[in-house]
Amino acid sequence: MAYTLQNLSDIEEIKVLKHRYFRGIDTADMALLGGLFTEDVAVVYDGGTYRVSLAGREAMLEFIANSFHSGAAAMHVGLMPEIAITGDNSATGIWYLQDVFIDLEKDDHTFGTAIYTDTYRREGGAWKIASTHYDRVIEVLTKFSLTNGRVSVQRLATTGRKPDERTDISHLIHWDE
Repeated sequence: MAYTLQNLSDIEEIKVLKHRYFRGIDTADMALLGGLFTEDVAVVYDGGTYRVSLAGREAMLEFIANSFHSGAAAMHVGLMPEIAITGDNSATGIWYLQDVFIDLEKDDHTFGTAIYTDTYRREGGAWKIASTHYDRVIEVLTKFSLTNGRVSVQRLATTGRKPDERTDISHLIHWDE
C-alpha cells in the first residue's frame, strides 16, 4: 500500500494520541484524558478475571479516575502500532500493551499484556479515540507484599483521587467468580 503524506501525518497524530492516553492514565491527568475521547466513546476491557464495559466520555473518565487513584501505581506501554486510515476522518489501530498495576490498598499486583483494538475519529481537526477494546494475552496476579518490593515513587499518590473523592464504579465491572 502506498501512503500519502496526509496518511503518514494522520498515523503519527494517532500514535501521539494513544501515547497521551497511556500517559494520562498513569498520571491521572484527567484534563488531558478529557480531550482524547469522542463524546460517544465505547470501551471494553476483557481481563483475566474481569470485564469492563462502558459508553460515553463521562463514564470513561469516571472509571479511570476511580481506578487509577491515590492508592495505586501504574505503568502502561503501548507497542507495535498497526494503524490503518479508513477514511478522511476515520482510522483503526491495533496496539500491544504491557502494563503493571499495583493497588497498595488491596495489596494487589497485576502484570499483564493485552491487544488493544481501537477506532479513531477526527473531530474538529483532531484525532480522538472513538472506541477501544483490549483482550488480555497474559495476566499475572500476585499479592504485592509477597514480592518483597516497595514503591519508592508513586505519582498517583499525589495526582490520583483520594479515598473520600472516589465514587462507586462497581456497576461498570463484571468480576468472574
